[in-house]
Amino acid sequence: MKENLLVVKIGGGRGLQLEWICQDVATLVSAGRRVVLVHGASARADELGLRLGHPPRTLRSPSGHLSRYTDARTRQIFVQAARAVNAELAAELGARGVAAEPLAGREHLLLHARRKAALRAVIDGRVCIIRDDYSGRLQTVERSLLLEMLDRGRTPVVPPLAWSPQDGLLNVDGDRVAAAIAAALGAERLLLLSNVPGLLRCYPDPTSLVRALPAGDIGRALDWAQGRMKRKVLSAREALEGGVPRVGLADGRVPRPLLRALAGGGTWFG
Repeated sequence: MKENLLVVKIGGGRGLQLEWICQDVATLVSAGRRVVLVHGASARADELGLRLGHPPRTLRSPSGHLSRYTDARTRQIFVQAARAVNAELAAELGARGVAAEPLAGREHLLLHARRKAALRAVIDGRVCIIRDDYSGRLQTVERSLLLEMLDRGRTPVVPPLAWSPQDGLLNVDGDRVAAAIAAALGAERLLLLSNVPGLLRCYPDPTSLVRALPAGDIGRALDWAQGRMKRKVLSAREALEGGVPRVGLADGRVPRPLLRALAGGGTWFG
């Protein structure tokens, strides 16, 4: 385990304060912490799709998981949005003295995925098969590339895009990407930031925040999780099973979001 290595996932939803997050990353890096930053792009892709006349659509699996319906046009929009967020984060970090390494445009070097050829989704109460979706299931992470960047004092900034030799760039779940990277690098902690305080036992009641849960009890967390939080809990479980000692779910809308979470804020598993 690399004790000074932190993997942070910035959710792609609305309301997250990128400036505050980047300031905390700069504080941690200046103190000798090594950080890998993974980000989402959902809100930016939604806004861009609406402007271009191709609004977003959501798929719900029979088990209740929500995902973006990524048809060919949506893929183009999502790639554009993800690369814009990647550049913005790198610029924000650079303005704070962090040697950021944006990986947008080089996704084929880092993440490899396989397209989900058929998705099951509940539409109008019926289970349907979706065959024109360009989302992917992550297959491999090029660990050596990230380690080489970190060893040079760089902070990798990773978009939620992965390469498939057969299908090109695919939309991949950023939380699961972050979990896979944290496990591959042997990170000390994985922190998933979103626009909620953490895991809520009774969503949306903020007073029902779950502060801590042992890794062995994460199945209970899946029972409590609603909507997209289910994927975050699944990602937390994957990271823990991959050897990451502690995984946090915390609020990215508050001042000092990383420092507050690392001091015990949000929900921590492990």
